[in-house]
Amino acid sequence: MKRRAVQLSPGTGKPEQIATVLEHEIRSGVLGFGDRLQSENELVQRFSVSRNTVRKGLEELSSRGLITTKVGIGSFVTFDGKPVDDAIGWSRALADAGANAETRTLRLEVIEDTDLAALLGIESPFFIAVDRVRTNASDGHAISIERSRLPLSPELEDVPLRGLREGSLHQTLRAAGLIPDHGEEWVEIEMLNAEDAAILGCPQGTPFLRGRRLTRAADDRPIEYVTSLLNPAHFALHMRF
Repeated sequence: MKRRAVQLSPGTGKPEQIATVLEHEIRSGVLGFGDRLQSENELVQRFSVSRNTVRKGLEELSSRGLITTKVGIGSFVTFDGKPVDDAIGWSRALADAGANAETRTLRLEVIEDTDLAALLGIESPFFIAVDRVRTNASDGHAISIERSRLPLSPELEDVPLRGLREGSLHQTLRAAGLIPDHGEEWVEIEMLNAEDAAILGCPQGTPFLRGRRLTRAADDRPIEYVTSLLNPAHFALHMRF
């Protein structure tokens, strides 16, 4: 259904205004549960803004818990059979999937990794390393380890000193204006080495799912490269075609 054009007000963030207009349409019933939003192109024309501004508006709407955005048709990770929508942040996505997870930060510092810089095709070899382990809050059994690498940039240079915003890497990136737009993910089986087994409290050689995910901004700039070890007692790879 075609909707009327909206003139945004000056002086207020355009993404927030877009999110507020769409939120009103959802809460008022104009858009029902499961309805599809207008396409990005339609929203660009409707609000007379750039595609990037529309995407930020949709990201804001997603952070308010009102929509879930998916890019195309492909593969996604599930937790106990429920899809994990990491577009809203890994911690919140696990909570929404029913995981009673407790997160502990193992590492938050600047590192140098020339091999990763070459892999990502960027000049600077400096990254912010964010390593975290998640366990079940009830009995302490292992859920996952995530090792994130963020290309060091002016937007993020103070993160190692002040920490993650509200303890969330998702919120930290979003506050810095680094909005994931597209990327790639690989999943394979890996036997835990001695170091990871000790962190997770599992026997060495235990098979875990190993995920590698690269997310990029709309301009193709790498935002995050994360390697995850996921307990296959909970996680699976679901493919849709």
